[in-house]
Amino acid sequence: MDQNELERHIKSGESCHLIGIGGVSMSPLAEVLHGMGVNVSGSDVNDGPAVKRMRAIGIDVKIGHRAENVQGAGYIIRTAAAREDNVEIIAARELGIPIFERAQAWGYIMRGYKNVVCVAGTHGKTTTTSMITHILLASGADPTVMIGGTLPILGCGYRVGNGDVIALESDEYYNSFHSFCPTVAVVLNVDADHLDFFKDIDDLKSSFNKFASLVPDNGFIICNGDDENTMKTLEPLGRDLLTFGLGENVRVRGVNISAIGRTPSMDVLFDGKPLCKISLKIPGLHNLKNALAATSAALALEIPANAIVEGLAGFTGAGRRFEYKGSINGADVYDDYAHHPSELRATLNAASTLEYDRIILAFQPHTYSRTKALFSDFVTELSRADVTLLAEIFAARENNDIGITSGVLAAAVPGARSYETFSEMADAIARIARKGDIILTAGAGDIYKVGEALVKGY
Repeated sequence: MDQNELERHIKSGESCHLIGIGGVSMSPLAEVLHGMGVNVSGSDVNDGPAVKRMRAIGIDVKIGHRAENVQGAGYIIRTAAAREDNVEIIAARELGIPIFERAQAWGYIMRGYKNVVCVAGTHGKTTTTSMITHILLASGADPTVMIGGTLPILGCGYRVGNGDVIALESDEYYNSFHSFCPTVAVVLNVDADHLDFFKDIDDLKSSFNKFASLVPDNGFIICNGDDENTMKTLEPLGRDLLTFGLGENVRVRGVNISAIGRTPSMDVLFDGKPLCKISLKIPGLHNLKNALAATSAALALEIPANAIVEGLAGFTGAGRRFEYKGSINGADVYDDYAHHPSELRATLNAASTLEYDRIILAFQPHTYSRTKALFSDFVTELSRADVTLLAEIFAARENNDIGITSGVLAAAVPGARSYETFSEMADAIARIARKGDIILTAGAGDIYKVGEALVKGY
C-alpha cells in the first residue's frame, strides 16, 4: 500500500485503528490524525501516560492485542513491532482491511507543512531534534514535533502545534525515512548499525543517500562535514550541502571550544563570519556537534541567532540521554541510551570531562546481531571504564540463534562481569559505590531500572 492509497482512506472518513498506539512515534501520530478529524482507535500491550493522554482527548485505546479490536476499522496503521504474526494483523488480513506502516502515515502528514525538518543519523537524533525543538519554541514558532524520548519542556516526546514547521526523528531502520518528504534533511553521521537489515555499510550509505535525495531543489541538505562516511554518502548527489562541524572546510563551524565540565561552550561561525556564542547545560563534545547541527537547521529556517542562543541555553537534555537519576553512597547515578560502540565512546568521553574518581559502567547490550557484528568495538569501549558490569543482552525483536551472550562479551573485557538479573547487578554496584564515583547505566533496553533501584532502594 502506498501513500496515495493511504491518503484516499484518510480522506474517506473511515475509522483508523493503530496497532501499538502507545509507542513513542505512534501516540503523536494518533493525536495528529485525531486533530485532523479522523476517527482513531488503537491497541497496545501496555497502559501508561501516553494511553491516558489519548483517552483524555477521546481516542479509544484497548490494552492487549485481540482480533476483535480491528472490527469496524477502514484501515490499519501499525508500528514496526507489529509483525505478520500479530493477532490483529492476521485478523485484518482475513477481513481484507488495508494495512499501512507508521512511516507512511508520517510521510502523508508531512505534506501539510511548509517546513519539514527530518533529523537522521546513526547517533544523536533524539538530542538534536530536542535542541531544534527548543530553538523553534524560543523563536515563537508553534511547531509539531516527534522525538524518540521524553523532553522535559514538553513533558513527553511530542508536540502537536498549529505552525508551519514539523520536526521529527527520521529512522533509517527498514528504510523508514524513505517514506518522508523533508524540506530540511539533517544527516548527523553514517555509522555501521542495523546490520540485521542492511547488508553492509555500503547498503546503509545507499539508504541515507536516497533519504537525502528526497529534499527538493529549494530545500536544504544539512550534514556533518567532519564525518567521512556522511560526506562520501552525499557527494554523489551533486547537491549544495550545508555542512557543520569543527573542521576548517564547513559552513557552520564551532571554534574556541570549551568541552570540559557540565557547561561546554563554543563560538559559531557561519560562512567564516561570527554568528553567536553557544553555551550548553549538558556535557560532551558530541553535544556541541549536535548543537551545530541544530543551529544549521535553524539557519535553514531563517531563525535569528538570538533564538538559537536562547533555545540551546534552555536545553537541559532529553530523557535517557546522560540523565541524572540520583545518588547512592555519595556516587552520582546517570542513565544513557547509548547502545552502539560510537555512542558508548561519546558518553564515556563526556563522563571523563566531569572529573569523577571512577567510572562504573553498567551496560546492557541491545540485540544479539549488533553485539556480534560490533563485538571488537564493544570490547574496546567497555574496557575504558574503571568497573564494567554487563546485563543480559536485551533481545528486542530477535531470537538468540547466533550463540552470543553477555558472558562471552564480559570474558573479553578485562575485569568485567556479567549478571543474570538486575537485582544481582544492583547489589554488586551498591557494594562498591563510593563518593567520587559516577555510575552509568547504558543501553537501549530497560537497564535504566538498575539506576532507579539504586537511588530508591539502597
